[in-house]
Amino acid sequence: MVSERFSPTGFNLNGILDGYGSIQEEHVEFRVEDTTNTSTITKFLGDMNNNNPIPYNEKNEPQQHDDFKFDNLVLEEFSFYPDPHQKTQPLLLPQKNNNQSLVRKISSVEPPRSPPPPPSWELLCSYGSRIQRLGRRNLSGASEEAKTSTSISPQKLSTEEIVRLAGTRYVQYSSQWQDNWFMPMHPYAQIGFMILSEEENRDIDLAQFLLASADKIGCQQFERANSLLLQCQWNSSNLGNTVQRLVFHFSCALKERLNREIGGMVLERNSQRELVEAMQMDHNSAIACHQKLPFNQVMQFVGVQALVEHVASKTKIHLIDLGLGYGLMATVLMQALAERSEKPVELVKITAVGCGSKRVLDEAGRRLVSFAKSLKFRILFKTVFVEDITELREDHFEIENDEAVAVYSPNTLRILVPSPDSLDNLMRVLRKIKPAIMVVVEIEANHNSPLFVNRFIESLFFFSAYFDCIETCLNQENECRMRLEAILSEAIRNIVALDDKERAARNVKIHVWRRFFARFRMFETEFSESSVYQGNLVIKKLGLSNICTLDKNGKSLIIGWKGTPIHSISAWKFL
Repeated sequence: MVSERFSPTGFNLNGILDGYGSIQEEHVEFRVEDTTNTSTITKFLGDMNNNNPIPYNEKNEPQQHDDFKFDNLVLEEFSFYPDPHQKTQPLLLPQKNNNQSLVRKISSVEPPRSPPPPPSWELLCSYGSRIQRLGRRNLSGASEEAKTSTSISPQKLSTEEIVRLAGTRYVQYSSQWQDNWFMPMHPYAQIGFMILSEEENRDIDLAQFLLASADKIGCQQFERANSLLLQCQWNSSNLGNTVQRLVFHFSCALKERLNREIGGMVLERNSQRELVEAMQMDHNSAIACHQKLPFNQVMQFVGVQALVEHVASKTKIHLIDLGLGYGLMATVLMQALAERSEKPVELVKITAVGCGSKRVLDEAGRRLVSFAKSLKFRILFKTVFVEDITELREDHFEIENDEAVAVYSPNTLRILVPSPDSLDNLMRVLRKIKPAIMVVVEIEANHNSPLFVNRFIESLFFFSAYFDCIETCLNQENECRMRLEAILSEAIRNIVALDDKERAARNVKIHVWRRFFARFRMFETEFSESSVYQGNLVIKKLGLSNICTLDKNGKSLIIGWKGTPIHSISAWKFL
């Protein structure tokens, strides 16, 4: 039986509009000196020309690397700190004659067999296999079209594809980087890369300088890293094209990491507080981003449909929102409940939990109360504001026996991962409440390797896809675009510039959350056809059907951009 769907049309978000914010530009300085040493990231990139993706297990989940394992269902699963007594050895530079196969593969010529890669290369092996498929799809396809047409309208490469090609070129010419920080232009036209524009070639060059900068930092060649970061900063801008913006924010994070390594000047900052504050956006920008970007809309409509279905038998609804923000999801939920034909809602209670800005929660509450009156809803709004989640208690929520409790957690748990006591206390409180449904939205990525190079590569490809989405959806909304990219910049800093307990958030994938939730006797429930329909309808209405995807992973849903997973959304119940 198909569940009743609420209508996603006609939602009124204008009632929560207010003011604009601003961001500040960052400036960095560099010194230049040339040294030589072994390469770290080159070794990591080295086998991109071998089609050896990461192995998957019988559940179609990627097997964990040696530096990121979760063997026990305990909170220590979220401890990603390396052994302080373990010495890190720089990876050796691969021989040049082992890096010749990519060009031949792109030209459809069988390459010579390379020796098996060491285990630490597996991550970039998977990215390399994708770039080979990209080459066969775009380049070979263009060659076929060229046989029947004298003019070709090449499709613009995505930001992530630019980064992949940069990695390939960096590996192919890694030996030149050892002797000189400058690498000559690779003659793409001679090997079938005629579809690349001049701008794309410049972007590939710029991305190579970023890769080389991270490589030299990983090898502790700090003076060379400075010179390479100078090139990145000189040729990038937070107002440039998408690749330039991506490189700008990553180079700022690398510069901070470099200063920490050499004992340079680093401003003392509270990473946890700044990450939370960075996620706060003025109301107008929040609405603009919500209406243009697919991720939040898809997750909210999928989540709201699931919440509505699981509280259908009750007339008193209690929503516990662990990340209320500006109340956008609660607004959609109230409109969906207003459309309920059977058992009209008598009371909606909303409890917002926060440990950031109490002012933001209070303002959101006032807007939601005003909006509820326009729907002729009886509403009670309450904030539970604690300095630390370890202070949270069951009696804070004032649960009544005749109300259906639902929990919504949008990108909240990842912030609690660095504080196991806080995360554990939150889950134990929720277990005592035993809500009818708990919808969890998290970032679908692993940015937790104790090895800097691994973390850098994973985050670079993830954020290149995210920046590409922003360009596609917010190209004409420059103020909103810059504000959102500033938020992502703080997330990049959290991953790239910081280590160990300095980090304010930890992104883990859905299969890790499944193992964690099992500790609290939670079981996953599948989203209905109506929920999936709502998500796909949003994507269709935004005209992104070919590039934004909504796929199943077990009982969860994964929203992705051009093949890169971005967010997971899952629904849970307590036994």
